[in-house]
Amino acid sequence: MLPAYATLPERVWFYAFRVLCGLILLFLILPILVIMPLSFNADSFLMYPMSGFSLRWYEDFFTSAPWRQALMNSLIISPLATVVAMVFGTMAAIGLTRVDFPGKALLTAVLISPMVVPVVIVGVATYIVFAPIGLTGSYTGLVLVHAVLGVPFVVTTVSATLQGFDDNLVKAAASLGANPITAFFRVTLPVVAPGIISGGLFAFAISFDEVVVTLFLASPEQTTLPRQMFAGIRENISPTIAAVATMLTLLSTLMLITLEGLRRRNERLRGIAS
Repeated sequence: MLPAYATLPERVWFYAFRVLCGLILLFLILPILVIMPLSFNADSFLMYPMSGFSLRWYEDFFTSAPWRQALMNSLIISPLATVVAMVFGTMAAIGLTRVDFPGKALLTAVLISPMVVPVVIVGVATYIVFAPIGLTGSYTGLVLVHAVLGVPFVVTTVSATLQGFDDNLVKAAASLGANPITAFFRVTLPVVAPGIISGGLFAFAISFDEVVVTLFLASPEQTTLPRQMFAGIRENISPTIAAVATMLTLLSTLMLITLEGLRRRNERLRGIAS
């Protein structure tokens, strides 16, 4: 908030900086805002001006067999990959946070490496490893590699949540007769749940949006929604893609709102604990 005693240059910079930030954000979000109205275009081309309003492209998405199969595959692969990433990512984060051992920094770097390594390299490496053991062209292979891509986000968010966790709570539970599993589910899990869910949402978004690794590993029967969109852009740009993009944008917005709610809940829990 601008102080009452601010000078004229400070006032000018205060408002100019906010206008500049607003223009930058508008520039970044403008492509999304442009494509969304085209999903309601009555024409068969992505172009302005629009000749009329129609829901035909949303109807095409829900009635077309290839699009429905792609959606079904994404709804199978992404939730399973998210669950696997949440379980293993949470276990890794707890182990890295509570225990000090030689090579801890190296292990942490390996766990979060899928976040920084180019996805093309991950796709090629995964294909080389999965091909000899028959995991290419299978749901199992796609779930595993999507989970690997999501684990770094779970590790990061859960580790951040555990930084403010008081280990004396676990010790107190143990002194009252709780075994480690009971202490985890009744003491640790409720506190780190916002971090786990946040990481799971990131893992789901990464899996649901993944196309490069899917191109390497998936057979035509495992075509996911992003891969179907990629094929549609390459062969024939249909307004159905705009409809799918609009729905994915709304889904991403809902996930961001959920993440913000979890962040605020986590801050309230930390305030109560302190």
